[in-house]
Amino acid sequence: MESAVRKLSMLGAALAFTALFLFGNSASFAAPSTSEQNDILTRAATTAQHMQADPAFDRARAMLHNAKGVLIVPSLVKGGFIFGAEGGNGVLMQRNGNAWSAPAFYTLASASFGFQAGLEQAEVVMLIMSDRALDAVKRSEFKVGAGGGITVVTLSAGAEAATAPNLSGDIIVWSSATGVYGGLTLNGSVVKARDEWNTAFYGRPSSVTDILADRVRNPQADRLRQQLASL
Repeated sequence: MESAVRKLSMLGAALAFTALFLFGNSASFAAPSTSEQNDILTRAATTAQHMQADPAFDRARAMLHNAKGVLIVPSLVKGGFIFGAEGGNGVLMQRNGNAWSAPAFYTLASASFGFQAGLEQAEVVMLIMSDRALDAVKRSEFKVGAGGGITVVTLSAGAEAATAPNLSGDIIVWSSATGVYGGLTLNGSVVKARDEWNTAFYGRPSSVTDILADRVRNPQADRLRQQLASL
């Protein structure tokens, strides 16, 4: 009986060793993919190029150089029929001296009501002009237009007549829509960090504060950082 038990134990150990040999690296396969984050970074760089080429952005160009931070959402999607929703993923970056920080991944989302046939989308860039606005966005959740003395001004292709005085604000929003978007209103939208994306992208749990202070780094973000620095 004892011999049989020993044989079973040895067999179990052998099977365990074989499983470890064959599947020991499975943790790497189970690690969260960063393909979505890399896609957002690529499209955010393209959005920055589009913003640079848009005549409506000319009046706000100097503001980018004075901005405390920038939130880029390359694809804000609005869809539905009677009840709709809009939202998209993006990146928040902070100006550190003459350079832009590593990106922290965020989501921008809101609910809306009305008849919204089809699917529409827009590129959105939020120029964050004040420390209090940047601090608000860096917190776990920020609601646009929810008070706190933070003013939001929208600049879009339909705002060529905008003058310098009415471009002053804590947050300047540039947008470019495809399709009949019917105007972009961010009031009520919630801006929130995507902690799970940040953890996957940087390989360890990383707070927004640590990311924007460049305490973590991923070379995949270099193209976007260089693109913003060139504007």
